[in-house]
Amino acid sequence: MLKRTHTCGDLNLEQVGQTAILNGWVDAWRDFGGLVFIDVRDRYGITQVVFEPEVGEELQARARDLRAEFVIGVKGVVAKRLPGKDNPKLSTGQIELRVAELEIFNATPTPPFEIQGPEPNEELRLKYRYLDLRRPSVQQIFILRHKMAQVMRNTMSSLGFLEVETPILGRSTPEGARDFLVPSRVHPSHFYALPQSPQLYKQVLMVAGFDRYFQIARCFRDEDLRASRQPEFTQLDIEMSFVEDEDVLATMEGLVLALSQEFTGVTLSLPLPRNDYYDMMERFGSDRPDLRYDLQLKDVADLAAETDFKVFQLAKEAGHRIRGLCASGGAEKYSRKDLDGLTEYASRFGAKGLVWLKVDNETMTGPTAKFFTPEVQAKLRERFSAKAGDLILIVADSQAVTSQALSNLRARLALELNMYDPKSFHYSWVVRFPLLHWDADANRYVAEHHPFTMPLAEDLHLLDTDPAKVRAQAYDLVINGEEAAGGTIRIHDSKIQAKVFGLLGLSPEEAEEKFGFLLGALKNGAPPHGGIAFGFDRLVMLYAGLTNIRDCIAFPKTAKGTDLMTGAPGTVDAKQLRELHVKSTE
Repeated sequence: MLKRTHTCGDLNLEQVGQTAILNGWVDAWRDFGGLVFIDVRDRYGITQVVFEPEVGEELQARARDLRAEFVIGVKGVVAKRLPGKDNPKLSTGQIELRVAELEIFNATPTPPFEIQGPEPNEELRLKYRYLDLRRPSVQQIFILRHKMAQVMRNTMSSLGFLEVETPILGRSTPEGARDFLVPSRVHPSHFYALPQSPQLYKQVLMVAGFDRYFQIARCFRDEDLRASRQPEFTQLDIEMSFVEDEDVLATMEGLVLALSQEFTGVTLSLPLPRNDYYDMMERFGSDRPDLRYDLQLKDVADLAAETDFKVFQLAKEAGHRIRGLCASGGAEKYSRKDLDGLTEYASRFGAKGLVWLKVDNETMTGPTAKFFTPEVQAKLRERFSAKAGDLILIVADSQAVTSQALSNLRARLALELNMYDPKSFHYSWVVRFPLLHWDADANRYVAEHHPFTMPLAEDLHLLDTDPAKVRAQAYDLVINGEEAAGGTIRIHDSKIQAKVFGLLGLSPEEAEEKFGFLLGALKNGAPPHGGIAFGFDRLVMLYAGLTNIRDCIAFPKTAKGTDLMTGAPGTVDAKQLRELHVKSTE
């Protein structure tokens, strides 16, 4: 076997005259009669090899039979390319390998798509993922992912954190997303749950005195999927003892700084901005706003009484919000057809309509402009700081609907109107989230983050009187409109924990059954502690300039949770089910 002495990215002018062996895949071939050129590729690069007439007709004939993605080994002498034949796009572009020996390891069929050609559709890419991963552009994503894991491990170790693994097979607990369940063969009718996160275990590690823990952890959630969500994903999981929220943020900024320097070359100015949750929801309609651009929401409910517009008047009477935003230059960009498209887009987020007004020098135009007197138009112009050529969009509905519709419109407008550099990065913290929110369907409070989050000290008394107003010691890192990390200070007082469980509808008996080990740990010397988890896949997506998280996971699932390459999930035979004491209803 011809075993490689160099990779396809190694050779340069320094090796001219030396004998080298390359292994790789045929990337391209060119037959010029007397000369046969083959580009050999591996994950390190591409090297041109040439079969000259001197090698004999038999070897040249074998070279002419090579096709794309054949796996080969070649042995020859490194030579400088002829004048004018250099390829500056390749690190090996000044040399070629003049082949004396060829070994074909695998003569492959014609691939379903070109490895170096246009990107195939996603279904084809996922079905033949082993070929898709061979594409150099895809391999660069996973090189970045590898480097990111190293930066994380090195930085966390330098900050005094210990890497500790936690179980994959655990117990199903309430709250959060739906668990993936694993039936136990030796304990009939009992199930393990795959961890949604190492949350409970890392809290127990703090009780055990480990002080600073981290883990690049696999997590599992059985929930509906989207472009930025997968049923199994990876997070950098972190916990610290004897800390308050500001300690966690300040420590994690060291990691954020390291990531920024490594993957964008930018040294961040610390500390990063701290933004209040309620302020972000009011100004941007989102708890993870993209702050690379301004485009703030404005409330205009006070103007409803000054108009003849029934939609605004009825919304005001119903206690709804009337909010909008102003897109600079939008009047010129969007035609009537485009605006109908924006209206349809807003309806996807619950908006029953979208008021649009194009701002001219003296007046405003649009289907509803006639309902606004010159005086009201002047006030709208002032409220939105609008000038000629701008576009005002207004939604009248509930707090939730106006936030959802306008925040998504905000993101779409910013992209379509080129309001920011897509290669730029903005980092900020969002802090002081609500502790709980009311679930009307369940007729009870549910945790905004998870049921182990510590309330703000100044809000503790509200647990007894007005739980909805309690703010949490919770914080998210937002990068370019994506939640890149999220965490909280945990409850270390068993009495506060029991009270929160009660608000969540868990009786003392249920709390003991589900979380007895945690409550027991909290009673036995739990330090004040808190932590955070960084979305590893999402960070790779951001720094690689991707928009779909599936692109940065080696073997992802589709939007329906299937693996097109292996056929998972699949059926199992009846014997396996009997051993697990499980019966299928189908």
